[in-house]
Amino acid sequence: MEQEHESTDELDGLPVSPEVIGWGVASLVLTIIFLTVNTSAMVLGASFMLKLLAGLVGLITGWIGALLGNTIRKFAQPDAIYTNGGALHLIWLKVFWLIGPQIIGLIVGIGLGCSLVLR
Repeated sequence: MEQEHESTDELDGLPVSPEVIGWGVASLVLTIIFLTVNTSAMVLGASFMLKLLAGLVGLITGWIGALLGNTIRKFAQPDAIYTNGGALHLIWLKVFWLIGPQIIGLIVGIGLGCSLVLR
């Protein structure tokens, strides 16, 4: 008898979901942007090693914030959306519930992590 595969998904062998990896990459990119574009005295006065440590802490806290935001999104996302704002408002709400809480958690986590180290 032949064994049937229940799923034909190529990512079944991965121990981590692509969503977790994606938010980790987003955290890395935003942490680099936060530390290179920021012109505050706190960042400009820091040494290279301190900025590197802040980047590492910001990466981890941003990633945790995005995953926490995803958990909150899964819990609080409404089943149905009723609007009187038209199609654009409906699109805005759908996009918010797709990535909004994760982005908020990502930005808060990176900002908090970097500022705690650079303080």
